[in-house]
This record gives sequence, structure tokens and C-alpha cells, in this order.
Amino acid sequence: MWDEIMVYWQQEGSVMTPMVSLLLESVLVTLYMTVVSTVAAYILGLPMGIAMVVTAPGGLRPNHVTYRILDFVANIVRSVPFLILLILVIPLTRAIVGKAYGPTSAIVPLVLAAAPFIARMVESSLQEVDKGVIEAAQSMGADLWTIIWKVLLAEARTSLIVGATIVLGTVLGYSAMAGIVGGGGLGDIAIQYGYYRREEDVMWVSVILLVVLVQVMQYVGTLISKKTDKRVR
Repeated sequence: MWDEIMVYWQQEGSVMTPMVSLLLESVLVTLYMTVVSTVAAYILGLPMGIAMVVTAPGGLRPNHVTYRILDFVANIVRSVPFLILLILVIPLTRAIVGKAYGPTSAIVPLVLAAAPFIARMVESSLQEVDKGVIEAAQSMGADLWTIIWKVLLAEARTSLIVGATIVLGTVLGYSAMAGIVGGGGLGDIAIQYGYYRREEDVMWVSVILLVVLVQVMQYVGTLISKKTDKRVR
């Protein structure tokens, strides 16, 4: 699917100069890696964060062993620098994707790096929920899943959206590092052209585009979080 998108883009962008076309294509590649990686990481990190809150001491279902295991995994993975993780998981990337280079291959380490970070962000957001609201739900006979979906996640949605914005910016930064091993995107352009070929103008344009993407994501995330904030302002 991604190869078909790139073929179409190259055909549509054929009227542009090669470098402009390459930079615009790299923006698409960067967005592809960032968005897909973030969504996949949330599929892993969101349940993990919820489980950490539920099983923590004083949680809805305290479980010392489960909490310690999840806490340990989150701390260990987050402690490994992304560049090192990127290299360590090359065998896993090959096993899943079939190759260790390209945008799709970069998604594997991006997900592994982002999931524990997301778990911590979710844990922090859910811990901000007023204990009185949770106790009120319990007193009305709400079961565990009802409290998770209709109390914890609902009350923390503004904080969760802010966290998602931070995660997007972080994953975007990670995706730029993936360019070192041929991951593609703006990071790859900055390294291949800006560093190796010493074309400083290309490097600066790549950096500026990365900054613009982060700022746009931050603006959209802030706008959405304000719309969902129920607090009186």
C-alpha cells in the first residue's frame, strides 16, 4: 500500500524540482511513520497504563506482582536510548516486516519505544481523576469496566489528549533518528544530504519542516484539549 502511495505521489510531483519533490515526499513519509507508530503504540500502551493504575497499591484491583512487572517493563524500555533500541530490535524488525530499512520497518522500534512512554502518560493522566468521583461510581454499584470507561477515561480525556500531543511530538523526533539506519523521512534527508553531502541548506530545510510539523501537532492537540475541557474558564 505504501509503495503504491509513493508511486502516485512521484507521478503527481513530477512537475516539481527533484529536491522539492523529495522533501515533500519525506514529509509524507515522516507523517506516515509518526501517525501509524503512535496509533499502534497506543494499542499497546493504553491498556498497559490502565492496568498499572488498576493494579497499583490503592488502585481498584491492587495486585503487587502485576504492577511490579508492568512498572519494571516500562522503566527498562524507557531507559534504553532510542538509537540503541533501533539497532537492538533489527532482528525482530526483519522477522516482522521482512527487512530492516524503510519507513514501515522503522515503525517496529518506534512502537516499542513509544508504548512504555504512553503507558506512563496514561498512568499519570488517570491518577489525576478525583478519587471522590471514583468512590461515587463504586457506591452506585458500577463494575470495574464501567469505572474504567465511563469514569477514569472520561474524566481524564483532556489530560489524555494533551499527553497524546506530547507523544506525537516525541515519536516524530524518534522518526528523525530512524534516518540513521535508512528509515526514511526528513531525518533521512537531513543525514544523507545535509550531513554526508554537506548540503547545509537541505539540512536546515529538513529541520524547519520538522519544527513546523511539531508546532502544527501541538496547536491541533491544544485546540482539541480545550474543546474537551469541562472546567470553567
